[in-house]
Amino acid sequence: MVAARRQRQQRRWGVPVLLLVYVSYLGLGAGVLQALERPAEVQAAQHLVQQHWELLANHTCLQGPALQQLIEGIVQAYKSGITLQGNITSLGRWDFSGSFFFSISAITTIGYGNLSPSTAAGRIFCIFFALFGIPLNLILLNEIGQLMLLGVQHCARHLEEVFHWQKKASLLIKTCALVTGLLFFLLLPPLLFSDKEGWSYEEGFYYSFITLSTIGFGDYVIGMNPDRTYPGWYKNVISLWILFGMAWLALVIKFCINFLETSSDFCQCKKTTTEMAEDLMDGNKNSMTGLHDAEICNEKDTKPKGPDDSLTHAAPTEAL
Repeated sequence: MVAARRQRQQRRWGVPVLLLVYVSYLGLGAGVLQALERPAEVQAAQHLVQQHWELLANHTCLQGPALQQLIEGIVQAYKSGITLQGNITSLGRWDFSGSFFFSISAITTIGYGNLSPSTAAGRIFCIFFALFGIPLNLILLNEIGQLMLLGVQHCARHLEEVFHWQKKASLLIKTCALVTGLLFFLLLPPLLFSDKEGWSYEEGFYYSFITLSTIGFGDYVIGMNPDRTYPGWYKNVISLWILFGMAWLALVIKFCINFLETSSDFCQCKKTTTEMAEDLMDGNKNSMTGLHDAEICNEKDTKPKGPDDSLTHAAPTEAL
């Protein structure tokens, strides 16, 4: 009874406390990001306004409304994937490799936001494509993660049989899987991005984590620099890297969740032992109360009665 009552109290207070921690964590992130990014935003806005007025001052033939309209057209064209290079425009975001990369970013829910369908038919198709593609992607990621997990377990069993290790083999294989995944999915890809995109290693690592975690801000996206020439295999290889990298990261998160649950179960075992002792004490109190009540009843039953009644109660007494 005491354990059940405590569990109900924990559930009653668990959600508000967790919600408070969640909101506080978001508030902390908002405050830190505002302190870090707000000055740079203000400086960039002031620089843009200064360039705008300097351009109008140096070229008196230009008019403010016409210049503003030209700027808006350039921005809209850039959002559509069109850039101006001399007297020609660069295309390529909606070729097959670009469309394939957009498709995988849609069903993996990364959603960079730098590219989106501009036609009504394309938007409608994107809705139905994502509606069926997202569950398919989740099923595939789960299967890939299970294969990775089976591989880790198989290697652990093989080491146990060869070297007669038990807990050490499992820990060693999990550590190797973690380090190998870090190399292939987070530490080595920034080198490729530095070569193909011209990013720094920090920018490449930032893009790798933001992509595999499906955050997808869209500030860094591969294959979007009009001044660079990309090989045909580039976006296809990155698409496979995203698929397997997301499965690996999901497996790592699963390991972390299992570790936290194991720690929670260990703490819960200690609480359960204390609660069982308290329940036992409560049970003893209840049993003592029951014996006391039984004695009272027996005292009432042993009061002097008639000859027939004394014969009637003699048999149970002998049985006891």
